[in-house]
Amino acid sequence: MAGPLMPTSPDLPSPGTSTPGARGGVDMRLRRGARTAPTTPQSPTNPKHPTRIAIIGAGPAGLYAAALLKRLNPSRDITVWERNLPDHTFGFGVVLSDETLGGIEHADPTVYDALQPHFTRWDDITIAHRNTRQTAGGHGFAALGRRTLLQVLHARCRALGVDLRFGTEAPYPSWLCETYDLVIAADGVHSATREAYAQVFRPTVRTHRCRYIWLAADFAFEAFRFEIAETEHGVAQLHGYPYEPGASTVIVEMREEVWRAAGLDRADERESVERCAKLFADALGGRPLRANNSTWTTFRTVVNERWSHGNLVLLGDAAHTAHFSIGSGTKLAVEDALALVASLEEQPDLERALRAYEEERRPVVASTQRAARASLEWFEDIGLHLDQPSRQFAFNLLTRSRRVTHDNLRLRDAHFTGAVEREFGCPPGTPPMFTPFRLRGLTLRNRVVVSPMDMYSATDGVPGDVHLVHLGARALGGAGLVMTEMVCVSPEGRITPGCAGLWNTRQADAWRRTVTFVHEWAPGTAIGVQLGHSGRKGSTKRMWEGIDEPLDTGNWPLAAASPLPYKPGGQTPRELSRAHLTDIREQFASAALRAARSGFDLLELHCAHGYLLSGFLSPLTNRRTDRYGGSLDHRLRFPLEVFDAVRAVWPQERPMTVRISATDWADGGTTADDAVAIARAFVAHGADAIDVSTGQVVADEQPEYGRSYQTPYADRIRHEVGVPVIAVGAISSWDDVNSLILAGRADLCALARPHLYDPHWTLHAAAEQGYEGPGAPWPAPYRAGSRCPNTGRTDAPRPRLTLS
Repeated sequence: MAGPLMPTSPDLPSPGTSTPGARGGVDMRLRRGARTAPTTPQSPTNPKHPTRIAIIGAGPAGLYAAALLKRLNPSRDITVWERNLPDHTFGFGVVLSDETLGGIEHADPTVYDALQPHFTRWDDITIAHRNTRQTAGGHGFAALGRRTLLQVLHARCRALGVDLRFGTEAPYPSWLCETYDLVIAADGVHSATREAYAQVFRPTVRTHRCRYIWLAADFAFEAFRFEIAETEHGVAQLHGYPYEPGASTVIVEMREEVWRAAGLDRADERESVERCAKLFADALGGRPLRANNSTWTTFRTVVNERWSHGNLVLLGDAAHTAHFSIGSGTKLAVEDALALVASLEEQPDLERALRAYEEERRPVVASTQRAARASLEWFEDIGLHLDQPSRQFAFNLLTRSRRVTHDNLRLRDAHFTGAVEREFGCPPGTPPMFTPFRLRGLTLRNRVVVSPMDMYSATDGVPGDVHLVHLGARALGGAGLVMTEMVCVSPEGRITPGCAGLWNTRQADAWRRTVTFVHEWAPGTAIGVQLGHSGRKGSTKRMWEGIDEPLDTGNWPLAAASPLPYKPGGQTPRELSRAHLTDIREQFASAALRAARSGFDLLELHCAHGYLLSGFLSPLTNRRTDRYGGSLDHRLRFPLEVFDAVRAVWPQERPMTVRISATDWADGGTTADDAVAIARAFVAHGADAIDVSTGQVVADEQPEYGRSYQTPYADRIRHEVGVPVIAVGAISSWDDVNSLILAGRADLCALARPHLYDPHWTLHAAAEQGYEGPGAPWPAPYRAGSRCPNTGRTDAPRPRLTLS
């Protein structure tokens, strides 16, 4: 099932994807099922060079694998079983990127030459949003009919001598595995083969929140078209693209609750087609739609822990799926076939060939599935972004999967991207990340934040030279805001013996030294303090000695919302009484007063990562039965009491932010809906921004890591609550920062590890983008380095450098 292709870097290869070359990258995707029995495959009869090969499923992936295998070795005996007839297919057009077409041409010129006359090509993507149209070019796609593609592959397989058995159920895979050297299960997303061996492949199949239907129109859109309809029941969207001179694929999609409210769950095919045509009459010019075995369905994301077992291997959708909105399903399936065939040719035996195939393909598939998940979820939550200005909405849509970025889109269509920047308020030549941002009485000169990073290097809570150098260097490095590590409000509130504090005057004086340095030597850079209490995660070793491991000696008693250890066998905290809660609240307020007198520009209250205040918020760590436990409103009480006490003593002109864990990544924990409610509560009490992190609340969490993986939570809070947000989590490039800021998914971006690698990350980002404005001024002693040849600014005159 190839889907409407939203941009995935056709002319410019996407990060994490393979490119045409030694393997080539092809296209198409598999389908249909086969009768199976759950027995274990036997060893192949010829393990070194399989010559008898069975393929279950004659979708594009199975057919392409068959053609490549037979082309490379004509003596192979290859049989393909397909339960459907040759002309029985679903859908209409499939989309191929220029990159994929290059792979087809490289791997099998005969197939490419047969497909070439049928391609419909375009470069533009048009986005219709509230009676406006925005068009971005430079995307380089081609499409053709799915039936045409299958016919070409049928002909190629027959010409090569592949035995195609249509209208025939495949034998049980146990029999196939005993009879053939290699069995390829290309039987699609509903793979019966995969399910028969579920205990081996260990699949996870996840359904999602939207329904979609695959239709066609008897005219050609001028390009890919995306259009939304805001109805009384909710939002619906159309994905459309031409695949023949007089035909276009049209996919209509909407949230499940919208689909049901509109009564489409009770509509037959004819009524669904008519209602979709009416819903998008403007886009269709009043013309009708037609169906082809079209039903409303939900997308299923398939992930398998293993792709092979004995001489049985999964291919394409049977092994993995990627949502149609990034158009990579076909690409993945055919590249699977290429990689599998290449591994069979290169490796000395079947076992190593199947292992090499999986090792090669897994990273590519994982990257694509992350992008597809981001795209899928963006469309599920499209309603969040409808109020954006038209151009920003279009930019947001185009960059939603994180594969197309600000810099990439500027290369494709500088006119469109420049228009988005101007609407956003970027002065000429100013990247989005270097636009100023105001929080209460504080104006940040750019959108880069040095994220709080524990140094574990204080003595009795007193910050020393390490803190001065760490924070001072990063302030000199150009960031708009530099944050301290979590500064503890009491000795018992430390994570480790090396944690810094603000529970006495000596500590406050030491912090004033660092704050003064930042203000004097990096004017324009703000410095913020993050206040927190470790709760049940305290009394542990320093990070490099063992993360979250209890101290061997010198432990101190822990306190938390409930008497639950963080890790099995760990120290059990005492449950805080009302008197203890009052004491801790006052400790936070006293520390805030010291922070204000030390000169900090901003204060952040740490309510994330399983520390004390976070422990009250999560139902997994708060089991109290008093007024501080139970419902979310009750679990919020103590953190809000602390916030109010801090806000009362913190200078009114200085902003306060709150860091939260937007999900616990664990069943029964904090959800994204809870995070919105938590953020809304803190904003109602005076928070100026929400710093949106995730996890680290329970030890058995299962995070879904990936590039800028926490940003969707920030995006949702920003739009639902209407509050500025700080995005954190695997943001590593200035291109990502520009993309997130310009798309309106975040107001500030906090980076940690990149600033450990490069304290001058922000200044280097400015130099690499050719920016020399007020958003990233070089300190006077460092200005000679701003035009170093390594920055790429070789055209700029180099100032004289006085040598001492």
